[in-house]
Amino acid sequence: MLKFLLKFLVNGLIVATYLYYYTEISYWSAVVVATGLVVLAYLIGDQIILRATNNAFATVCDVVLAAGYLGLLSYLYDWSLSLGETVMIALTLGLAEWLMHRFLFQEEIRV
Repeated sequence: MLKFLLKFLVNGLIVATYLYYYTEISYWSAVVVATGLVVLAYLIGDQIILRATNNAFATVCDVVLAAGYLGLLSYLYDWSLSLGETVMIALTLGLAEWLMHRFLFQEEIRV
């Protein structure tokens, strides 16, 4: 539970801040979007992919998931989020994920 809360704080802050800055949505809407992404990334990326593979593969999957999720929502809700901004948010999340997996959750990573 503590790991999920840390992921929620770090990733949620990154996504919500970037979305609020780059789009016309409210900060609370950005927090809701960030929460959805964090839950998906935790369930798919951390609980399934990271346990079955390694940090590098799980991080790449997190980046792809974040880019796809944000790109889809940007398209569906007609946000002004460009491809470059989407990629920048996803790569920032990927870096945060890699660091968290590497240094904070070392006992779960198989070498």
